[in-house]
Amino acid sequence: MLRRQFSHESGKSVLLAAREEYLDRRRTRSLNAPSPIQQFGPCGRIMKNSAMVMQIQDPASQRLTWYKPPLTVLVIKKIHDATIITPFVQLVHWLVHDKSMVVFVEASVLEDRILSEYGNFNAVKERLMTFRAGTDDLTDKIDFIICLGGDGTLLHASSLFQQSVPPVMAFHLGSLGFLTPFEFNNFQDQVMNVLEGHAALTLRSRLQCVVLRKRTEDKDKKKPTTILVLNEVVVDRGPSPYISNIDLFLDGKHITSVQGDGLIVSTPTGSTAYAVAAGASMIHPSVPAIMITPICPHSLSFRPIVVPAGVELKISLSPDARNAMWVSFDGRNRQALQHGDSLYVTTSVYPVPSICAQDQISDWFDSLGECLHWNVRKKQKQMDELSDVTHSSSDTLDDIENNHDERPCDT
Repeated sequence: MLRRQFSHESGKSVLLAAREEYLDRRRTRSLNAPSPIQQFGPCGRIMKNSAMVMQIQDPASQRLTWYKPPLTVLVIKKIHDATIITPFVQLVHWLVHDKSMVVFVEASVLEDRILSEYGNFNAVKERLMTFRAGTDDLTDKIDFIICLGGDGTLLHASSLFQQSVPPVMAFHLGSLGFLTPFEFNNFQDQVMNVLEGHAALTLRSRLQCVVLRKRTEDKDKKKPTTILVLNEVVVDRGPSPYISNIDLFLDGKHITSVQGDGLIVSTPTGSTAYAVAAGASMIHPSVPAIMITPICPHSLSFRPIVVPAGVELKISLSPDARNAMWVSFDGRNRQALQHGDSLYVTTSVYPVPSICAQDQISDWFDSLGECLHWNVRKKQKQMDELSDVTHSSSDTLDDIENNHDERPCDT
């Protein structure tokens, strides 16, 4: 009896140990693909090239850490929205009075008439630092960003920092909220977790877009315009009645000519925005890639494609194009490109470090389900629930067969 009990207990402990080992493997599983074996058959192998060797950190291990305590925080709120006034005032009060942090806000926020009529705000208003987008440089002044609103607040935060971006914590107080995983309830505890370094990060890649204008004379040389975008750069036909005729190059090679309404070049983050509405697939933001999606192409075979993140795309008007093309960057800075102008797009080295509410995988799939209702349908019924229907169907078939047998034969 004792031997049987000992055997049972030891077997149970072995199962528990095996289960813990399996869970440990799951917790430490890499989001990167495994490194491929570099020998192929008896003779073939990849040529060693020290210049191309690089280390890619596993996205699952990307966690926030501070090498010194953050002191300055930029609070971005959706303007002209009365529902965000109370959360904004509560957050700013707590950051200034309880955490003794220096809080930056846009000057346009303080000019909001709705906020100026909020009584409790005056006590903290004088202690806020202000700036104006496009005029004041925030480089190396901000340690941490908090967004209150929808996805547009995160896009706006990205546009303010055209190089290194501080960590961004986005609260869902807008309409869709695909990129804003945090709920505002008990915001103090959630912000404290981030300030103490207890948070996972999703490094959302951005696209570096460079506009090169045609040079006419030396005195007319224009400095190239460089813009970083988080979602997408869109090229379209603008107000012209003619279809776009755009040449697309990849690393200097002509890939195709786009004839249609235009072209979307998006990051994995932007794949769930305009691109998915135009028929593209959705890409997890940790996947290093660039999505190329045509807009209403006049072709039955032009499907969206995914290319490696490190390539350089060149977009320009075809020589026989009838009209100019228009380009916009995350929906802003819309401008016309004429014959001879070119747009170069590649992945930037400055991503947006987006703080996760849970982790990279859970946050993304939660957003797919809650915001886009991905794969929502009624559940198929179990077989026992259909038994009555099955029986009634079989009875009906039997009746039909009997009636068929009883019919008089033709003479």
